[in-house]
Amino acid sequence: MNRPAPVITRSLFVFSLLYGGLVVLAGVLGTKLASLGHWPVLGDLAVESGIFAFLLLVVLSSAVAELHGKDTANRLVRYGFIPLIVSMLLLTFVIHVVPPAAFWDDQEAYARLLGQGARMQFAGLISYGVSQTLNVYLFARMSEGKGRLLLVRAWVASMLSQVIDTVLFITISFVGTGLPLLSIMEGQIISKLVLSTIMVPPFIWFFVKLGRKLDA
Repeated sequence: MNRPAPVITRSLFVFSLLYGGLVVLAGVLGTKLASLGHWPVLGDLAVESGIFAFLLLVVLSSAVAELHGKDTANRLVRYGFIPLIVSMLLLTFVIHVVPPAAFWDDQEAYARLLGQGARMQFAGLISYGVSQTLNVYLFARMSEGKGRLLLVRAWVASMLSQVIDTVLFITISFVGTGLPLLSIMEGQIISKLVLSTIMVPPFIWFFVKLGRKLDA
């Protein structure tokens, strides 16, 4: 007996494509540390640039949860492992296996910027899966099926998930290396909370509106 094909709406199709691209792009952008300027009380803030793509992942998974339900959003997060792992494997292959052309002199810089050790790759997979799943759970849980307080739910869920993401990634990547983990976490967490407050509410509003328009 043939099972009916799953219904994929226009918004889910578009958001899934964008989500898959951003999963890969987040790792590439993360090679640059960006300054967020000087803030009263907080001081100088800096954050790895991959957070801009990662917050859009948070927004997209929340928008999918709002439009299509928590289960669909969780599947989106799980499928996000596919482009993430494939991109890691391809980068490792290109850096360590494929020899550079004789006239190309940027192999060392290329490897330094885009190459990640196995430990950091593992940390990225764990922190991505846990934080994104937590974001979807909190966002949907606070709704209680009523769809209220969209901006507040997205903001709170993103902030808490970003804290967990930072703690997991830095701990797995650098524990035992002698680096001041708490100091690194503190700066990253503050910077991510600031960006979550600035970016998430307007973007979640935009993507939910866009999704409903696409599906109309």
